[in-house]
Amino acid sequence: MTSSARPLLNRRLAEFGTTIFAEMSALALRTGSINLGQGFPDTDGPEEVREAAVRALRDGRGNQYPPGPGVPELRTAVAAHQERRYGLAHDPDTEVLVTAGATEAIAAALLALVEPGDEVVAFEPYYDSYAACIAMAGGTRVPVTLRPHENSFRLDLDELRAAVTDRTRLLLINTPHNPTGTVLTREELTAIAELAVERDLLVVTDEVYEHLVFDSAEHLPLATFPGMRERTVTIGSAGKTFSFTGWKVGWVTAAPELVTAVRSAKQYLTYVSSGPFQYAVAEALALPDSYFAAFREDMLAKRDLLSAGLATAGFKVFRPAGTYFVTTDIRPLGESDGFAFCRALPERAGVVAIPNAVFYDHREAGAPFVRFAFCKRTEVLADAAERLRKAFAR
Repeated sequence: MTSSARPLLNRRLAEFGTTIFAEMSALALRTGSINLGQGFPDTDGPEEVREAAVRALRDGRGNQYPPGPGVPELRTAVAAHQERRYGLAHDPDTEVLVTAGATEAIAAALLALVEPGDEVVAFEPYYDSYAACIAMAGGTRVPVTLRPHENSFRLDLDELRAAVTDRTRLLLINTPHNPTGTVLTREELTAIAELAVERDLLVVTDEVYEHLVFDSAEHLPLATFPGMRERTVTIGSAGKTFSFTGWKVGWVTAAPELVTAVRSAKQYLTYVSSGPFQYAVAEALALPDSYFAAFREDMLAKRDLLSAGLATAGFKVFRPAGTYFVTTDIRPLGESDGFAFCRALPERAGVVAIPNAVFYDHREAGAPFVRFAFCKRTEVLADAAERLRKAFAR
């Protein structure tokens, strides 16, 4: 142990402790509660995809270090997916990079593209790794808050424009948005694209929930908008789409110079990962459209089941247009502190949730909001809804 008075943890990471997900998942285990906090499914994805991973293991594919950019089969499958779904043509050899999940892709992109002192504009509330990765890159995060409007959270475009300064280097965009479930509209994305071109900004877009959009919402990659193809790093992931979150297979698509930059950072993080799973994900991306439609319909039904249960229990429910999370307001229950509420909820109702305030720089703005995950089996969601009803319904 050092005898120096200097803190062991460097100042860039001093504000970050153990994630709320670790705390709440441990609380779920200790109390035997239903865990609707962390966003992972409680069933595996398609059997044919799992068998593809087993086949790759048995055939000796990927058991040693895979190529640094990712196996050719997966890079080709990612490029084909982007072109088939969105009309975005990418060279698999120079414009696709495989990463250890989307989290590494975000870290590598920010480490590669942000200089110390650069400002990074991100939508608040944001996934907690965003803040940590901006800090590790030496950047300054500038939050633009999505605010409640009727039954959803919306972006104020004037606030976004005002947040951009001469020090702004990059916009970090997440749509469909975790935790609010907001899906940016064509009009909003057009305005963001125009701002990025006007101010010559780079953009990193986290699109891991691209296949989970509901009702009339539509996922539109920002890279498809005028002037954005050459300045946008698009991040995707297999975990959310195929329900294999433990495989940690993600990817980046971008212009060659951007992919080269991101790879320069990525090679010193994990170097490579998920060898056999890369082959399996390549097959998963080629599944017919019927798979993606059925997956979306299943999650839509689960969204509606949990949302109805939460409303019956007395929560105000913000109906998500995407992702597999639903945000609620606890003030109708006579509560206002999401942290205290979530820490008491397992004993009170046998259910675990996440306080949205952890996703805010302005903690007070997120204080009354609580997030529940609905990527669970129907019977689990029904049980959770009934427990919450018994605990809170008047």
